[in-house]
Amino acid sequence: MLQPILKSLNSKRIVLASSSPRRKTLLQNIGLKFEVIPSNFEENLKKDTFSSPLAYVNETAKQKMLDVVHRLYKQDSPPDLIIGADTIVTMENEIFEKPASREHAVQILSRLSGRSHRVFTSVVLATPSEADPGYALVQFHAETEVNMGDLAPEIIQAYVDTGEPMDKAGGYGIQALGCNLISGINGDYFNVIGFPLHQFSKELLKLFPISG
Repeated sequence: MLQPILKSLNSKRIVLASSSPRRKTLLQNIGLKFEVIPSNFEENLKKDTFSSPLAYVNETAKQKMLDVVHRLYKQDSPPDLIIGADTIVTMENEIFEKPASREHAVQILSRLSGRSHRVFTSVVLATPSEADPGYALVQFHAETEVNMGDLAPEIIQAYVDTGEPMDKAGGYGIQALGCNLISGINGDYFNVIGFPLHQFSKELLKLFPISG
C-alpha cells in the first residue's frame, strides 16, 4: 500500500517513539526505515478520571508522543515524522494493561477466559509545522473484538509460566504462544499485536500524498 511513496519516505528521518519490539517488527515488515527513540513518559494516568477506556488510551498515546516530540523538535533538524502509539485491552470498561506480576497475569486471563474483549490502539503522528508550537499532530485509533476461548486454570498457569504474558497488554500475545488461546477476532489482527498497519498506511498517504 505504501510502495508508491516508500522510496520517498525512506529518504526522510522517521522516529518510532516506542520501545515495543512488536511495533518495530511490524513497521519493518512494511519496508519502513526508522530509528527508535522510546518515550520516557511514565504511564501513570488515573484511569478513573477518564470517561472511557478509549479516552484513556488516546491521552496516554498523546503524552508518550509529546515526551519525544518536545525532545526532538528542539533540534536544528527535527524528524520528518514521529510515530507513537499505545495499546490497551478492555472489557466492561475495565482496562487491562501489562500484568504487574505472574499472579496478576493469571487474574487477567481468568477474567478474559470464555469472553469477548476489545483491543484499542491509539496512534499519534507528529510532523514539523511552521505554526506554533512547531509541530502538528494527527491522532487515530483502531478497535478489534477478540474472543478468548474457555481456558482451564492449568492452561492459564502453564501459559503464564512461559513468561510471554508479562510485557503484553491483556497478558497474552496473539502472534506467539498465545495464539491458540484465541477462538476468533473481528477487526484488524495487527491492531491486537499493537499497531494497526492498514489504517496507519492510509494516514501516511494523507500526510505524504503520491506525487504526479
